[in-house]
Amino acid sequence: MDVYKKIAIIGGTGKAGRYIASKALEKGYHVRMLVRNPEKLVFRDSRIEVIEGNVQNIEDLQKLLKDCQIVINTFGQPMKEKPIYSKVTENILGVMSDLHMDRYIGVTGGSLTIAGDTKSIINRMGAKIFEIIYSKMMVDKKKEWHLLSNNQVIKWTLIRLPFIVEGNEVGFIKENLRDMPGTKITNRDIATFIINQIENQKYVQKAPFISN
Repeated sequence: MDVYKKIAIIGGTGKAGRYIASKALEKGYHVRMLVRNPEKLVFRDSRIEVIEGNVQNIEDLQKLLKDCQIVINTFGQPMKEKPIYSKVTENILGVMSDLHMDRYIGVTGGSLTIAGDTKSIINRMGAKIFEIIYSKMMVDKKKEWHLLSNNQVIKWTLIRLPFIVEGNEVGFIKENLRDMPGTKITNRDIATFIINQIENQKYVQKAPFISN
């Protein structure tokens, strides 16, 4: 294990992030989670430090990130709500800067298209449909991307995901920087991939697609 010892997790009770804490403990990391409703915790362990709070509250973020070396952000919200992904990420990056932290791992949807992508026709069509149906969310997701891509200080990684399914870990993850290599991935495989990025610097300041 490298110098990173304590992980701050945001979104650890959601569909994408619910297995991250258990996988981190398996690897020997210390874990602190920000949870709005502790009752939603799927995985409970006395080694997990739980901070009850709101991701939009700067003081709660400061309490979460203090003494941590890495942030994992899998924050999610219902699609009908006003999207706040970019604001949440902006606040996290601000607190990280204040605390001199430099490693951030986040997730977003595979519908996010950035310069350099060579998506297949089907994936381009899917991204366009998302931009039409969920226009406000996609505008906010692109704003979040610009916040990260313009930050040359933080060692960020933004992982682009396909449809997320509940199930056992497949154990094989496809990776691609230009296009989504598959249509779905299990949340257990997401957790494994995210935790592996702590020691693997391959995707620092990059936005890989992953799938099963």
